[in-house]
Amino acid sequence: MSNRKVEKKKSNKLAVGLKKYNIKWVVNITIITFLLAVFMSFSSEALLRNASVSIAFLILIIIVFIGIVSDLIGIAVATADEKPFHAMAAKKIDAARYSIRLIKNAGPVSNFCNDVIGDIAGIISGAAGAIILVQVSKVYSGINTAVYSIVLSGLVASITVGGKALGKEIALKKSKEIVFYVSKVLNWLNIKLKIDLLNKTDKKK
Repeated sequence: MSNRKVEKKKSNKLAVGLKKYNIKWVVNITIITFLLAVFMSFSSEALLRNASVSIAFLILIIIVFIGIVSDLIGIAVATADEKPFHAMAAKKIDAARYSIRLIKNAGPVSNFCNDVIGDIAGIISGAAGAIILVQVSKVYSGINTAVYSIVLSGLVASITVGGKALGKEIALKKSKEIVFYVSKVLNWLNIKLKIDLLNKTDKKK
């Protein structure tokens, strides 16, 4: 009976700790998502508003590509093995140390890449598609915009789904290489520009 009480007490403490962490993370990610969504929406609309149809379509493809790459990174971080990077870190490779930090923060990182960036890219691509249709209707008056809307939506959806499916396969097979490359970029930002995007949760308390 006493063992059950001890286990129950531990589980209650763990639940409280997780609750506090989740609330903090939810608040932070909500604010970040809002700011990113506003910035990306404003930027894409400003670029698309006066762009030609071909340039607008190219920007749309870039937005979709950002969502696919972000999804790939999130999956790679979530599935990567930490052990090889410890061996690399022992050889004083800075990017390997950052890779370990990425993997230790796999939950928030994958959530940010897969959900935040991915969802924002999906929303903006829909808005970009609508702007492209407006541009097309101005250039080619009298066309059936409803048909073009359906075709464009299908095209964007197929590229997004197909791209993410391919990205998942690559991320699962090349998770180590992807995490290491991303870590090199983030480590460069940390050293050169003093921008550290991760909490130092790998430090011993």
